[in-house]
Amino acid sequence: MGVMVDVIDYDAAVEKVVAAAVDRRPFILTALAVHGVMTGVSDRVFGARLNAFDVVAADGQPVRWALNLLHAAGLREWVSGPELTLRVLRRAAAEALPVYLYGSTAQTVEQLAASLTGMLPQLRIAGAEASKFRPARPGEPAQIADRINRSGARLVLVGLGCPRQETFVHAMRPLLAMPLLAVGAAFDYHAGRLAPAPRPMQRYGLAWLWRLMFEPRRLWRRYLLLGPGYLLRLSAQKMRLWTPAAPEPAFRLPDPPPV
Repeated sequence: MGVMVDVIDYDAAVEKVVAAAVDRRPFILTALAVHGVMTGVSDRVFGARLNAFDVVAADGQPVRWALNLLHAAGLREWVSGPELTLRVLRRAAAEALPVYLYGSTAQTVEQLAASLTGMLPQLRIAGAEASKFRPARPGEPAQIADRINRSGARLVLVGLGCPRQETFVHAMRPLLAMPLLAVGAAFDYHAGRLAPAPRPMQRYGLAWLWRLMFEPRRLWRRYLLLGPGYLLRLSAQKMRLWTPAAPEPAFRLPDPPPV
């Protein structure tokens, strides 16, 4: 649909993240579900940001199915943000790569740090910073990057929700020589504030329904309006009634990123 989603599995994604952390290279990754794809379709500026990412993984069965349907990708599994987070952190702990947590609320970040330390005692959390829930002020992204650099972190997990987190990591890429992962609800899942969908619901592409049951007021528009639009555009592309144009990758932001 004009959003360049990578044909990549957990193992390959983890290897790319760890390699960038070891080499101290800028690298940005997001695990994108239907909401993120449709935001990239409707907002060309955001779509251009997405197409500048080093990796855009398919988060959710509907995105995986679309890759296989449209491009015969042969992708056997989708890349869940929470699961990818755990796999990356296991490697970070094993290879002594300190991690910085950025986003969500102070309470969630505190609970997340405690939970991760309990699961992975070897993991070093270099720093943690809650979202301010507003656009960045002049010079603020550089100040955030300076705090992250001074912490000794080698990779950053960002949980601001889509599309805020993708906008943030895209803006921070030129300022940090390390991977930044936009992992969304992984903060809430691993902090114990959200429960993952049961395996059967995940298998049949119904993880969205599980989340809607718990957060109907916040998510009903996302799932009940964007979902049908996604299916219509997917069908039109498959039947060659619509040929989407991919927005050119962009590294400049017209507006301050959210912090």
